Amino acid sequence: MDLSIITVNYNGKNDILNQIASAREGACGLEYEQIISDNGSTDESVLEIKRLFPNVKVIENGSNLGFATANNLALPYVSGEFILFLNPDMRVAPDSLKKLIDWMRAHPEVGIASPKLTDEEGKFNKNSKPRRFPNVLDQTALLLKIPHIFPKIINHYHYSDFNPEIEQEVDSVRGSFMLMRRAIIQKLGWAFDPRYFIWFEDVDICRETKRLGYKVVYTPIISCVDRVGQSFKHLPDKVKQRWFTKSMVLYFKKWEPKYKFIWITVLRPIAILMVDIATCFRK
Repeated sequence: MDLSIITVNYNGKNDILNQIASAREGACGLEYEQIISDNGSTDESVLEIKRLFPNVKVIENGSNLGFATANNLALPYVSGEFILFLNPDMRVAPDSLKKLIDWMRAHPEVGIASPKLTDEEGKFNKNSKPRRFPNVLDQTALLLKIPHIFPKIINHYHYSDFNPEIEQEVDSVRGSFMLMRRAIIQKLGWAFDPRYFIWFEDVDICRETKRLGYKVVYTPIISCVDRVGQSFKHLPDKVKQRWFTKSMVLYFKKWEPKYKFIWITVLRPIAILMVDIATCFRK
């Protein structure tokens, strides 16, 4: 089989059905399968998937296990040469996936690829572009909300000079659309480090991929609509901040010197408190 598509769903009924239909059109010319790993949805999305797409395999996890674990739980069921991790709020362009699979086969040095992600009008979505690996300075700025006053302080981290029309090797791509060579999973034993609940697991696997000697590449040979964050918009800011900062601490503990990990750990409760205070003022 050419391709296995894995999607983590959590109350994504308004998006997931359209995504599955678009993936089917996008995979024309390929032997493919799609697996939905559902994190305890209560919006009847699982029932609708089973009714409308009986060929799609659904794994019912029973509760919200997070992004990394839910994706990993689908791995025993995949048989594709390549694995596409695809968020429920994505829209795949017709006939596009074969083009990207053919490109991957022509570039065996590439372990992970991601395409041009756009809004629904076809305009490049800057919020979905690749990012450089985090360092302690830019993450400190994010924790302390400094970019709200001095936005240019994270220009380097956010690839402010990024040209979306040029194919290029990058540090990391977003987990919303990540095409991965199956060999990487076979070497690591997982697709995403299960210690992460949500956030930073996509950055982590890109760093693991480079450690294994592969490249991470952005290529605009195809595009995909990314509706960015539809699965999270209903969550309170303080919940998202706790998840985000916990994953940041895990990332620095795994990849950076101890003194940097300690610094981020010390800043974490301050960052959470700042969000809590801001939430109180908005009420």
